[in-house]
Amino acid sequence: MIVGVTGHQRIPADAVGFVTARIVTMLEDAGRPLTGVSSLAAGADQIFAQAVLNAGGRLRVVVPCANYETAFADEAGRREYARLLAAASSIETLPHPAPSAAAFLEAGQRVVDLSQLLIAVWDGEAPTGAGGTADVMQYA
Repeated sequence: MIVGVTGHQRIPADAVGFVTARIVTMLEDAGRPLTGVSSLAAGADQIFAQAVLNAGGRLRVVVPCANYETAFADEAGRREYARLLAAASSIETLPHPAPSAAAFLEAGQRVVDLSQLLIAVWDGEAPTGAGGTADVMQYA
């Protein structure tokens, strides 16, 4: 089964355990062999990617652009991105020269297109800017 993810980067601390548990459960119920598709953004994407690896799955990464690591708000997110990227079975980098809303939206759409099942960690709110979870959900 090929499972993709879209989700918020800033998950409230009191929700992280719930989000992680639900992702793990959904991956346990997915067919095998398991491939997870993610852009490895902070938050939901990184939680998902680690859960895929913990489940013995392969990780397919869609990198939105060159210099993507500069888009991370903090060093911890950048380090986790680098660690998970090194564990990936395959990496596809989209042809955007730098981080942008267009790059993030295209990456989200690519994750949807590659997936048989999409896990969304989303609060249901309308988009606040282009390229976020709500836009990817609308596309899906």
